[in-house]
Amino acid sequence: MAYDERLARFRQAHLNPFDKASEAPPQERPDGGDPDPGQRLEPPSGDPGSALDLGLAEDHFSRPGLILASDVQQLRQAIEECKRLILALPEHSEQQKDAVVRLIHLRLKLQELKDPGEDEPNIRVVLEHRFYKEKSKSVKQMCDKCSTIIWGLIQTWYTCTGCYYRCHSKCLPLVSKPCVRAKVSHQAEYQLSICPESGLDSQDYRCAECRAPVSLRGVPSEARQCDYTGLYYCSSCHWNDLAVVPARAIHNWDFEPRKVSRCSMRYLALMVSRPVLKLREINPLLFNYVEELVEIRKLRQDILLMKPYFITCKEAMEARLLLQLQDRQHFVENDEMYSLQDLIDIEAGRLSCSLTEIHTLFAKHIKLDCERCQAKGFVCELCKEGDVLFPFDSHTSVCTDCSAVFHRDCYYDNSTTCPKCARLSLRKQSLFQDSTMEAEP
Repeated sequence: MAYDERLARFRQAHLNPFDKASEAPPQERPDGGDPDPGQRLEPPSGDPGSALDLGLAEDHFSRPGLILASDVQQLRQAIEECKRLILALPEHSEQQKDAVVRLIHLRLKLQELKDPGEDEPNIRVVLEHRFYKEKSKSVKQMCDKCSTIIWGLIQTWYTCTGCYYRCHSKCLPLVSKPCVRAKVSHQAEYQLSICPESGLDSQDYRCAECRAPVSLRGVPSEARQCDYTGLYYCSSCHWNDLAVVPARAIHNWDFEPRKVSRCSMRYLALMVSRPVLKLREINPLLFNYVEELVEIRKLRQDILLMKPYFITCKEAMEARLLLQLQDRQHFVENDEMYSLQDLIDIEAGRLSCSLTEIHTLFAKHIKLDCERCQAKGFVCELCKEGDVLFPFDSHTSVCTDCSAVFHRDCYYDNSTTCPKCARLSLRKQSLFQDSTMEAEP
């Protein structure tokens, strides 16, 4: 009897918050018969084995210090009982709503017991992936391995810092695809053939990534084609993500997003800002049909001509003017290489505006703000006029041999050679003659 009293006190101190204390047990009928059918479904609150208790009296919602193997089995039994009870209760009744709430919490608790605890390591390395444990409790993420929602509130999940591959902690041992960033580091190049399809038979009617059986009829799994690789994937490896395909952009100037696989999506996302496209070699005719490309090429050539001024100018180095192009570092290195993001911005009209503003800022420093840079200007030696010329001016021409600057009209109208080149040639000849005369006895 003392044991029953202690048990009653314990349950009184650990009441389930979802139990309604205000509800009274069903009253027996005066004639000694069974209670009403509606009341038969409402069990006594003090009965630990009742249907509505569903094992919640064991305080499943508190985090236990030790999780026994039997806890998972008990929760599964409670979930099954709760399902049967929900079907038996009247629809839209308060009892059914309470049972649904309890079912949700029971399932969340079961998922928590299945998942690893807080003692998971913060860093995990799997197939060149460098996974970091996430602290976010968001539920907007999807697992790239099992294609289910990541319940950040109760589940441990990781993100690869290289390719942003996300997965549950329990899915880490199942990851079979190496990190895409390793491929980007070792072989940074695009597939430049438009959707190079080879057919499902060449893949043995299996997913190109996980090798799961696929077919165009959707049995057992739907075959989805990646517009970048031309291969077919299952629905777990191809989520119908949209991305701009480089081959279509370069050959057709087509920037409409196409459906690509998850692996291709991550690869394109990592490659989008890398300058690996040499348009003059891949499609030189593109400059004849896209006027914006010609304008961008001229601006880039002018910036390369301005770069020597900034490197030798103390004020420009202190102001760090070249950092205006830190997001497009290749613009201050050459005028031939483009990234896919450059082409996207050119087509949208954003790059032309931003690059024109930077070009104007650079020219203002050289021609107006800095006296040292102004002193490095040129005077046309053909017409001898007094205005100072710079190689990036639109009305000038630069000698390819000595880099002297002239008015464009003067340079092309003059039939003689460049005056500076002529002086340099005479100087070399005189130095050669002096050396030979000194060598004679």
